[in-house]
Amino acid sequence: MPAKLSSWVHPSGWVLEPEPSTFAPSGRWSNKDMDPVPPEKDYPGVTLACLIGPKLLMNFVVVHFRRQALPAIAVGTSIISVVMVLNGTVGARLHVSFPVLNRSSFGFWFSYFSVISRMVLSMFWLSVQAYTGSQCVYQMLKAIWPSIARMPNHLPPSTNITTSGLMCFFLYWMILMPFMFVSPQRIRWLFMLKAVIVPPAWIAMLIWAFVKVPSNTALLDQHSALSGSALSYAWLRAMNSALGIYATVAVNIPDFTRYAKHERAQYIQLAIIPLAFTFGGFIGIAVTSAGATLYGKVLWNPLTLIDHWDNRPAAFFAAFSFALATLGTNVSANTISAANDMTVLFPRYINIKRGQIITAVIAPWAFVPWDIVSTAQGFLSFMNGYTVFLGPFAAIMVADYWIVHRCKVDVPSMYRPYGRYRYTGGFNWRAVVTVLVTVPPNLPGLIASVNPTIQIGGAFKIFDFAWLFGFFVSLVVYSCLSLMFPAKETFVDELITNNEESPDYIDTPSLSESKESVPRETKNTV
Repeated sequence: MPAKLSSWVHPSGWVLEPEPSTFAPSGRWSNKDMDPVPPEKDYPGVTLACLIGPKLLMNFVVVHFRRQALPAIAVGTSIISVVMVLNGTVGARLHVSFPVLNRSSFGFWFSYFSVISRMVLSMFWLSVQAYTGSQCVYQMLKAIWPSIARMPNHLPPSTNITTSGLMCFFLYWMILMPFMFVSPQRIRWLFMLKAVIVPPAWIAMLIWAFVKVPSNTALLDQHSALSGSALSYAWLRAMNSALGIYATVAVNIPDFTRYAKHERAQYIQLAIIPLAFTFGGFIGIAVTSAGATLYGKVLWNPLTLIDHWDNRPAAFFAAFSFALATLGTNVSANTISAANDMTVLFPRYINIKRGQIITAVIAPWAFVPWDIVSTAQGFLSFMNGYTVFLGPFAAIMVADYWIVHRCKVDVPSMYRPYGRYRYTGGFNWRAVVTVLVTVPPNLPGLIASVNPTIQIGGAFKIFDFAWLFGFFVSLVVYSCLSLMFPAKETFVDELITNNEESPDYIDTPSLSESKESVPRETKNTV
């Protein structure tokens, strides 16, 4: 076996070369992609269009809840945009990723709980989005060659996917994979193309809805049949669903804003996200209502709606726009998020590019998304209900940086397992208590959403606004605990971002495998 090939067979051949700028005491704890991003580096940013999920928008606004959904969408997305800017500003200011930043609030080891949770969630949604993308590929092929609808199926019904469906899933996966080998900085054109094509395509669908069905029939006459407290809880449920679309991004947005040249570059989200999502919600309501009027049933999936169209060019371009949307989301959000988590879990072996490739190879197939979408509605409900954890995660991050430490943190210590953010055995008990206080009240509702046969009475009502409850209660609980019982070792007089003047760390040979370093009390700053 050639020497070069032989080196890749052994684990040592996969070890990443250590970088001089690494803050951690050894290559075991960090690599180049985990280090703070140099301010001079540029990044295309997260195109807002790639995060708008038309399928989700159409999903929660149908049946009994029409125009009243729009204010709920506006309020919900306004709230989540503020949280995104607060956490995003931290990433833009410190230039560190979510998994590293999280150590300062959760503790070095407890942060792995949120990191692993977020990684699994990103891989799950990558698989679901990939299946949605495969449905887009099917509609495009059907528009070109209608005979694909008559392709013989050689798979048993128990697989929950047809031969043509599996072929389209493989084609979408083949389209996705090449983007994993290219840095996001080098595919700016993909996000620009998406921003140019996707919004006009959705506007065209809105025009179709009003042309095919008069607005007073499709939208204006369809009022909610709910009233009183039932309407109030439905309104809260819609608002929670609206902000839940961005609940994951509100937590891991430092993964993207860390590349920003200026903090103010992301402030536009405060206006763009509520406007874009409210307008997207209006499109979802109008198009779904028009489909219900024309075809006699609610078609919440826009691809199912497209399948009813006779205009083949229109069907192709509409499906193409949705395929482009899923591709952009998977490239810019799902794979990068999971890859950042993997760099923290295995920093010696995995960087962002390797993490993206691993995610794209494993996730679409391992989660078997056609089974999830077709039969495992309980599991899908559980993953949708994961906001019961994301609300507290986001709140702890906001409270710790802005309220408790007042923007004064020690960045190099975030890379050291025995640095100032070790807290108690690597766990910040204040964060642990906050999670234990805010998550359990939502668990009965989460269980009932997975298995509707379980009766929990009024306990389900809290789950209707799970993220709102988790976020605001966690914000108060964590702030109070941290201010009443401060972790004094974590406080610094000024922001520390530089390794040269950060507290000195001396390796302890006898504890080299367990205790990497011992801090010396200094407070040099940048």
